[in-house]
Amino acid sequence: MRISWNWLRSLIEADLHSPSEAAAILTSTGLEVESVEVQEPVPGMLAGVVVGEVLTCVKHPDADRLHVCSVNLAGEAPSQIVCGAPNVAAGQKVLVATVGTTLHPQGGEPFTIKKAKIRSVESNGMICAADELGLGNDHAGIMVLEPSAVPGTPAAEQLNLKADHVLEIGLTPNRSDALGHWGVARDLVAALVHRTGAKARVLLPSVGAYKQDDEARAVAVEVQDTASAPRYAGLTLTGITVGTSPAWLQDRLKSIGLKPINNVVDVTNFVQHELGQPLHAFDADKLKGARIVVRKAHAAEHLTTLDGKDRALNPEDLVIADAETAACIAGVFGGAHSGVADGTTSIFLESACFDPVAIRRTARRHGLNTDASFRFERGVDPEITVYALKRAALLLKEVSGARISSAITDMAQPRPWAEVELRFAAVDRLCGMAVAPDAVVRILEMLDCRIVGRSEGSVRVTVPPYRVEVLREADLVEEVLRIHGLDQVPIPGRLMVPPVIRSSASTGEVQENITRHLSARGFREVMTPSLVNGARTMKLGAAKEEELVRLKNPLSNELDVLRPTMLFGLLQSAAHNLARQQQDLRLFEQGRTYAAGQGGSTVETGRMALLITGDAMVAGWRGPARKAGLADAKAEVELLMERMGLANGTGYASAEHPLLSGAVEAKQGGKAVALVGEVKPEVLKAFEVGQPVWYAELMDGELIKLMGQGKTTYGEVAKFPAVRRDLSLLLDSNVEYAALERAAFQAERKLLREVGLFDVYEGDKLPMGKKSYALSFVLQDAEKTLTDEQVEKAMGRIRQALEKEVGAELRG
Repeated sequence: MRISWNWLRSLIEADLHSPSEAAAILTSTGLEVESVEVQEPVPGMLAGVVVGEVLTCVKHPDADRLHVCSVNLAGEAPSQIVCGAPNVAAGQKVLVATVGTTLHPQGGEPFTIKKAKIRSVESNGMICAADELGLGNDHAGIMVLEPSAVPGTPAAEQLNLKADHVLEIGLTPNRSDALGHWGVARDLVAALVHRTGAKARVLLPSVGAYKQDDEARAVAVEVQDTASAPRYAGLTLTGITVGTSPAWLQDRLKSIGLKPINNVVDVTNFVQHELGQPLHAFDADKLKGARIVVRKAHAAEHLTTLDGKDRALNPEDLVIADAETAACIAGVFGGAHSGVADGTTSIFLESACFDPVAIRRTARRHGLNTDASFRFERGVDPEITVYALKRAALLLKEVSGARISSAITDMAQPRPWAEVELRFAAVDRLCGMAVAPDAVVRILEMLDCRIVGRSEGSVRVTVPPYRVEVLREADLVEEVLRIHGLDQVPIPGRLMVPPVIRSSASTGEVQENITRHLSARGFREVMTPSLVNGARTMKLGAAKEEELVRLKNPLSNELDVLRPTMLFGLLQSAAHNLARQQQDLRLFEQGRTYAAGQGGSTVETGRMALLITGDAMVAGWRGPARKAGLADAKAEVELLMERMGLANGTGYASAEHPLLSGAVEAKQGGKAVALVGEVKPEVLKAFEVGQPVWYAELMDGELIKLMGQGKTTYGEVAKFPAVRRDLSLLLDSNVEYAALERAAFQAERKLLREVGLFDVYEGDKLPMGKKSYALSFVLQDAEKTLTDEQVEKAMGRIRQALEKEVGAELRG
């Protein structure tokens, strides 16, 4: 949100020396100022341009259209300037760009004034037209000032140009009270008074001059849906002349990035950004039946909005209608047929408080995000509805000649102030420091809270309705602390953290360890949206319609369902990187997938997803590049499970998957814990990925359960040597290494420590359907040195098991 420093200063009576000082204070109160930018009405603020007086003006001796002028710039001697403007004349007060000045012309490139000779006559500056100074598009002649202008006066001072600073505030969703300059001023003054003892106050613009001028016109108001519109107020103004806003009003709007439109619309925007209260002006002549009806939209009702789009209204949409049709979408967007135009002479001015939930749903349903909906969605102050109306009416009288031609209609549902008890001991405990009870009370009162009761240890506080999120004692403590200053919380000289012994690691700790492991393996963590395209999801076969979890009010049709798989987000990340010449990728993401459950419930499942594409080994002096394959993805899964303490007992089985080809499931204890495979070409094409991709998805929940079932034991480092034996086996082609490893460990549980595969051969020297594996076996006894006899007996048991379980034959 953009806040103008000059505008803010107009609402505060205080000694604030700089916008950076205000930014630091606001940030410490929780209104984080992300940047402070200089805002200039004219680039460079016309530095080097001064008022000059044309003393003499004669024709150039060698050019009919040029004049040689002698100009008084309040220097030691007049300056000679050659000017080509047709309206230049002696006795004029003009604006002169002196030598060395850089000008920023309207719609052109900046240029610097230099001493020059024009047709053999020396010229020391330039007498400027409006467009050359960046003050407009007029190039008919030079700017001629009032005779009272004093030579030598800087142009910025003469034209009353004032630079501004814009504070960009990163507003959090709970701070609806700071959606205008007034709310920001309230926090700034409270912090200044409390921290420095300064005598500062908020200068709320007076509406004491408000009065009804006549009864020339009235618009009847009916609120049918009081739940969605708990307060609705309005009045009629006549005699309006729609035109350009005065300079001060345009400057205020431009300072915060708004484009002036006309004096009526500009006033509503000004009040909205001053007070945080949205307003809307209807052309009263276009309201059929001279009525305003606040109701829900009728079935099949349509409305053409200000952007020219015909919108089909939903029966849940709140609309402001006349006697016949909807005139605007309440709190969101105006209607084209009832809007203010150049010929408008009478308006009905609306100020309201709408239900935030109703406005949010309507805005999302129509894909709209306006300044008004942004405020109504977060909740506006129901107690300034009429004040804002009066403020706007007085401004409209000033800038458009309007007359107030009706009484204010105000239809309001009572909204009580929330009452909360605050204990001073709770303030000290939650703040981590002592805050004097009187200081607590003063802070709360400066934030518009009311003290309705006080005892020695506590106060009873009522909270203004615009602070919709302040409902508990802890919320009040937070209010006190942010004004007192978060930076005032003392840091102890010594921090003591007692050790905590737990029987098992938390899910967060496990995920953190996994992240570290994968990062060490060369993976990069990504975070992708949980929302995906439902139509594409079903087209690719990732889920059926009844399995999807759809959003009721999606922001976009492209993101309308919760993801049933982690693959889509990783593919989008891969496509983004591949388009930027990053061909070798190893990505991972931790997140959740979603599926529709019984009775309208949603099933959320924790997932860890890995993606590998490109080269597994880059080309170098040691050898050529090697493309990644299924073995690489499986190896990463196995290493990850080993890191989790689940190295043994993993088996693989073929699996069918709609998005993967050649998919295999990794199982532990009969339960699937991971899925690995190559992404199908049609899926890659849908995400514009032009090279093979290998994908693995691990089931977090199952793995963490298995980790909890195991025990971590400790043992001494072995004192006795290990013995290695190798076997070369002839196997059927369909035998997996995991089956060999499992059979070996089951046969020799006491001495076998490791099994390794160090050679694989498949070729024409072997019988059809056969392959050769060379395995290593490491045997060790923790209590004594193994004898040859013990080793041979152990290896004999292993050979028998391999022959029996997988039909292995020992090769010579």
